[in-house]
Amino acid sequence: MRMGMRVLCAMGASVCVAVGAASPGFALAPEADLAYHGYVSMAAGSVDVRFTPQNHGPTAVPDATVRLRWSAPLADVQRLPGQCARAGERAVVCRTGALAADGLGEEIGVTVRLVGVPSEVTLEIDTVWSGGAVDRNHANDRQRVLALDTGDSYVF
Repeated sequence: MRMGMRVLCAMGASVCVAVGAASPGFALAPEADLAYHGYVSMAAGSVDVRFTPQNHGPTAVPDATVRLRWSAPLADVQRLPGQCARAGERAVVCRTGALAADGLGEEIGVTVRLVGVPSEVTLEIDTVWSGGAVDRNHANDRQRVLALDTGDSYVF
């Protein structure tokens, strides 16, 4: 079933209001293209992640939330930066702060301890909230990185 848009105009007024469902191609929310680039390293059960959020635009984002999810459980006690919070057994969420259109945000650094000392861990990064903007390009805001327990940096 195709849903259309209805436009209501008051007689004599030059302002019209759109109501109802949007037709394909009509954006009801601003659009932004978020991306995350950085590195992850692991040594002796400690994982260090440093990344910079970026907004390719076309609209600025007042704030966004990025989730970091590990394939191994996190230790019970963590020391997280102020803009980050624990979000379950294997995840942390962090606020990016405002992201200008075609701009870089502040670098975010998170170090977590894992349960035990695994030889490798997979880190998944994705946006869970984009400040009300629609992001149609998920190729650059979803990352998956394998880090070995070598202390080496793995770039994403």
